[in-house]
Amino acid sequence: MNSGNVNYRLAGLVAATLAALIYLSPVVLPEGLRLPLAPLENPIHLGLDLRGGTHLLFTVDVDEAVSSSLDRTREDVARAASEEEIPVTSFVREGDTLVMQLPDLADRSAIETMLTNRYPGLVYAGSPGNTLTLSQSRRQVEQTKRMAIEQSLETIRNRIDQFGVAEPTIQRQGSTEIVVQLPGVQDPQRAKDLIGKTAVLEFRLIAEGTGVESEKLGSSALASPGSPTEWDVEKRVLLSGAQLADARVRPAAQFEGPQVELTMTDSGAVDLETASGENVGRRLAIILDDKVVMAPSLNERIGGGRAVISGNFDLTTARDLAIVLRAGALPAPIRIIEERTVGPSLGRDSIEQGVLSLLVGGVLVVIFMAYYYRGAGLLADTALLLNVVFLMAVLAGFGATLTLPGIAGIVLTMGMAVDANVLINERVREELRLGKTPRAALDAGFERAWAAIRDSNITTFVSGIILFQFGSGPVKGFAVTLCVGIVTTVVTAVFATRIYYDFRLSRRNLKSISI
Repeated sequence: MNSGNVNYRLAGLVAATLAALIYLSPVVLPEGLRLPLAPLENPIHLGLDLRGGTHLLFTVDVDEAVSSSLDRTREDVARAASEEEIPVTSFVREGDTLVMQLPDLADRSAIETMLTNRYPGLVYAGSPGNTLTLSQSRRQVEQTKRMAIEQSLETIRNRIDQFGVAEPTIQRQGSTEIVVQLPGVQDPQRAKDLIGKTAVLEFRLIAEGTGVESEKLGSSALASPGSPTEWDVEKRVLLSGAQLADARVRPAAQFEGPQVELTMTDSGAVDLETASGENVGRRLAIILDDKVVMAPSLNERIGGGRAVISGNFDLTTARDLAIVLRAGALPAPIRIIEERTVGPSLGRDSIEQGVLSLLVGGVLVVIFMAYYYRGAGLLADTALLLNVVFLMAVLAGFGATLTLPGIAGIVLTMGMAVDANVLINERVREELRLGKTPRAALDAGFERAWAAIRDSNITTFVSGIILFQFGSGPVKGFAVTLCVGIVTTVVTAVFATRIYYDFRLSRRNLKSISI
């Protein structure tokens, strides 16, 4: 037996145990008492079912994203045709297609060349004569849907981060759904308003004169409470939210509510200055989600790339508006298909019941192992305690969230850890009955038990991977705990106990095994 090798393994085990205990110390130590190298905050994050909060399930309207993409493509093609001086009689959308009428068949070649070079995502769907019928390719449609989901996920995450929720869960579920869990948030309506707001910001001119019905945006009520005013606005967009660099709440002036100050990008600042300078004396509509929140008069050229939105906001409304504007607009509408609020008292009850089940199960296992296997049972109990410590430390290090299914996974892991030690102890017992020495009995017992332990843990680990891959929410939490627990089980139940026996053998003071 190489005593040096045993000493290194023992030192590594002791160091790993101390590191795990220090890392988890904020969980048990009073606030304000901190060990050296320990994290500043509690590393164990509680899930929604333990802490309480709001659970929201959104679905993204990807069909609307495709429709909006088709509208933008129509505008881009019309503008490109105008720039290249290709005459177009009419260019309208009919369902999922774009129909273009050319005044002369001779112009068809020029428009087709332009479309091929600049818009490869458009395909022809039967175009006789001087009529071109265009549609988006299937690949383009699928890409638009995929981008809508990814952009919605990122936008929601940005909004929640600025909302100030600690440890939120924001993840994709299925093909078009997004799960949002907000621990500690007991006001789901504000969260829904913040997340679900499309936040499309536009600057357009108020239409002048009569005969502007074709240019009308729609009935857009001012954000001012009790105002029935409706505005006719031009369709031409002078600036959009894409040219917004920042949005901040400005303190309320005397007799006025808080305002939202907008800071434009460099290009947005140039466009704002140009548009305001060319339209001095006219009214500029600031439109948010198809509603005119204000329509100030342009008395002079606006330089510096800054503008202000006011609308009798309270501080919370102004802050939420600034958040959604900074985070950007959602690429497609989203709607809630599931909503659930867990109260903090229910969360405390869940914690108490979960901890109680963990303690009861653990105590019963410890008593049985110590009674049935004596000294070897006490060693197995120590390995079981190390298993729980390592498991919690690894979960905390990965930033995993502890949920009720996660606690169930820990309880299951404890059973599997004990099962591994039972296999080892029974094999060692058999070898001792055959009259072998303690060293020979341990070598044979660990070797014979290892094959069964390895195979059972590998199959369970694969099952956990499958659960994580195809499950959602609570199932994923259970799968994560199970997979991490299997690794820590093998480390503690097999290798840690073997290190102890090898250390005793290297000191030549293991004359018999209490088992």
